[in-house]
Amino acid sequence: MVDLARRLLAAAVPALLVAAPVLLSTPALAGADAVESTQITMELRRDGVLHVKEQISYTGQVRRTLITRVRHDDANDRLYRVTGFKGDGTLADGVITLGGGGRAAIEYDVTGAVTPVGGGEELRWFAVNGWSAPVRGAVVRLTGPSIVQNLSCFAGDLTAATGCTAASMDESGTRAEFEQQGLGPSQAFTVVVGFPPGTSGAKPILERRFELASAFTLSPVTGGALAALLVLLLGGVALLYWTRGRDARVIDSEAGAVTPIENGRFSPPDGVRPGQIGTLLDEQADVIDVTATVVDLAVRGFLRIDEQPRGAYDAPDWLLVKVPGAPVDSLLDYERALYNAIFDGEESVLLSHLHGSFAARLGKVRDALYRDVVTQGWFARRPDSVRTRWTTLGVIVAGLGVLATVALAWFTTYGLLGLAVIIAGAALSVGGQYMPARTSKGASALAHTLGFREYLASGAVGEVPAAQRIELFSRYLPYAVVFDNVDRWARVVSSMNGDGTRADNLYWYHGPAEWDLSKFADSMRTFTLTTSGAISASRQFRRAL
Repeated sequence: MVDLARRLLAAAVPALLVAAPVLLSTPALAGADAVESTQITMELRRDGVLHVKEQISYTGQVRRTLITRVRHDDANDRLYRVTGFKGDGTLADGVITLGGGGRAAIEYDVTGAVTPVGGGEELRWFAVNGWSAPVRGAVVRLTGPSIVQNLSCFAGDLTAATGCTAASMDESGTRAEFEQQGLGPSQAFTVVVGFPPGTSGAKPILERRFELASAFTLSPVTGGALAALLVLLLGGVALLYWTRGRDARVIDSEAGAVTPIENGRFSPPDGVRPGQIGTLLDEQADVIDVTATVVDLAVRGFLRIDEQPRGAYDAPDWLLVKVPGAPVDSLLDYERALYNAIFDGEESVLLSHLHGSFAARLGKVRDALYRDVVTQGWFARRPDSVRTRWTTLGVIVAGLGVLATVALAWFTTYGLLGLAVIIAGAALSVGGQYMPARTSKGASALAHTLGFREYLASGAVGEVPAAQRIELFSRYLPYAVVFDNVDRWARVVSSMNGDGTRADNLYWYHGPAEWDLSKFADSMRTFTLTTSGAISASRQFRRAL
């Protein structure tokens, strides 16, 4: 007996060792997440709404993510709207969470499950889908307002074409039944049922899917519309320039070289001063206009320019000195503003010290220059204001074009049409720089000024009495600064004085010791460059290109 007991024990121990993991794992298997079975009853109603009831038996914690959007075609997604949810669980953001302690009953309505097809209507719904755990078995029963014409079902991944376990209908054709065993997590059990035409009159819910390529589709329609819109908008911009931005016409007799001498004295055409010329020419108040005005104030006797002595490695500098008794009140507004900006209450100032208040006051000089060309009657409105207005309008149009492009691209395939508005806005913004238009008086003054430039460019000295040459050619010099011809006329001035012999200084420009007029051309070139640099550093004026 003892031996028998020992033999039985020896045989039982290995069996227990083999069975122990199975026995220990049984509770875990019993509590694993799974949908044991789901019984689904679906009813298609006359209004095309699919009413769904589900009886679910499950273990563990399971949830279901409903499929509410699928790809319909290249341009659209198909939507399934689930509403009216109730039962043992919650629906939030398309996710059903069960709460029935192993058994749950839920129901809900689906809109958008019916599609008209060639021979009738097709109902398609993912009766089982999106479960977070395996589904052991599912049975679907469907009824509708009309007889069932055909049916099919698919199981597996959403796009799979694998048929389900079983599908059938009763003899009357009013009820269909589908069955599927063994679905994995997230897999779908899709039922498709055909009904006669007019069964519900429902249509699928389609939503255009945004894709950058389709949003800017180039087709005969969009291409033709884009071309027409571009012609219309750019033609409108051109028409605006033609009617609002062109100068008044000047008769041909106004053109040609103009000699600035009248009765032996200097007389600029239309009384135009150097600082005004630049704004008249390019409608911009530039650095060179202010530099020329500084030289002009010296030539006309309001200030004197004294070149300072310097060592071999020192930077050049000049002392600007007020001329006592000069009729400052006779200056134009922009000239007086510049005069005050330079001296700021002092009797003299080094060019290298022109900063601080000088830079701040140059803004007033620029504004005065723009006001002056309106006061002279050469422009109906300030050129800078006109440019700003049209440029701002162009930016607004381009901004509206951006918004239109985004909206058209998001909701339609006509995004290209918005690009036409952007292009038109950009054209208007750039074209706004050319919108200031001269009046007939301004156009005439411009023609005379261009004639004066032609005369200066020719370098003709003419029959000028020797006693008048220094003053007359000095008066030419500020205009030569504007016309970028300063070297030529600086050399002319440096080559003579009132007696025909070389002098050490000019009445408006003094050099240091051992300096004479032979060095004036180089000194004048350096002075204009240095002065332009000081003015440019204030960032109040645009450098001419």
